[in-house]
Amino acid sequence: MNRRTLVLTISILVLAIFGAAVVWYQPAPNPPAQTSTTLPAEPPVRATANLVRFHSPAFGKANAPVTIVEFFDPSCEACRAFYPYVKKILTEHPEDVRLVLRYTLLHQGSEEVARLLEASRKQNRYQQVLEAVLEAQPGWHDDPQVAKAWEAAQEAGLDLDKARSDMQSAGVDAALTVDMQDVKALGVQGTPTFFVNGQSLNEFSPQALRQLVRDEVAKTKE
Repeated sequence: MNRRTLVLTISILVLAIFGAAVVWYQPAPNPPAQTSTTLPAEPPVRATANLVRFHSPAFGKANAPVTIVEFFDPSCEACRAFYPYVKKILTEHPEDVRLVLRYTLLHQGSEEVARLLEASRKQNRYQQVLEAVLEAQPGWHDDPQVAKAWEAAQEAGLDLDKARSDMQSAGVDAALTVDMQDVKALGVQGTPTFFVNGQSLNEFSPQALRQLVRDEVAKTKE
């Protein structure tokens, strides 16, 4: 084979190989353009998740459209001072407002009286005992044994022997534990602390509480 024939043969082979490569090569499709997918934001944790528990003592209609939640300490002098105003608000809105109480145990003797109050529920004497121990509060406020509170509860019709047994139940233990956990979760720093339909009371006065309740009741009438 002469030189010219050899060069021609090699050229033909190279063209054939290149042609085959073109036929079999399939370029990969372009990757889809990267999109930015924004996931829906997690819904904010509402304060109401920690406000009302099934075990919480409550006054007023269960289906009332407006709920006042009060974090209170039975040893708290300000709670005692607020109570008549809160009771008046309930009287003004008997169909629309209910009150839920949560224990906030910050003072000496608070737990003892909270347990006493919980025991009174088993005797259907809660409101009577609550009002009696609040009225008598100046006499037992600084007493670790809260003797005057027990005396007031007895005068309100409480069976003390039964109460002393009931107040140590596992149910009362659990209720107080949950309440204090919620106090911490909500950042409650003092008593009384009020929430009205989940909205915190920012101005600490009976008048401000009354107005906030009125505003929330008005919203339900729109």
